[in-house]
Amino acid sequence: QVQLVESGGGLVQAGGSLRLSCAASERTFRTAHMAWFRQAPGKEREFVAFTTWTGGTTSYADSVKGRFTFSIDNAKNTVYLQMNSLKPEDTAAYLCAAKAYSGAYYLNSSYTYWGQGTQVTVSS
Repeated sequence: QVQLVESGGGLVQAGGSLRLSCAASERTFRTAHMAWFRQAPGKEREFVAFTTWTGGTTSYADSVKGRFTFSIDNAKNTVYLQMNSLKPEDTAAYLCAAKAYSGAYYLNSSYTYWGQGTQVTVSS
């Protein structure tokens, strides 16, 4: 069974930075596509960023483009999301997700495996 463990969330002031980590228990076809979503209380789950393990394909939501960047540590089966210039509206629970090749990368319903989330809170 695939397990995803997120870390790196916390409290940061506006303009600050955080780096989120998502460690996968395995890297196979079942986790070929990795993504971050976020969800604030009372709001729909929102696509944030997508990558393949090679980093050959990445995609970012317009709201974070230019501020958030993926990196990958293949030896640790871990993907990172570097978040810079954080804004209060970035406050949410950030969820790591994984899926096989099928399905649209920007839809949460496409993903098979989910972490439990890491909270990011940005103060103004």
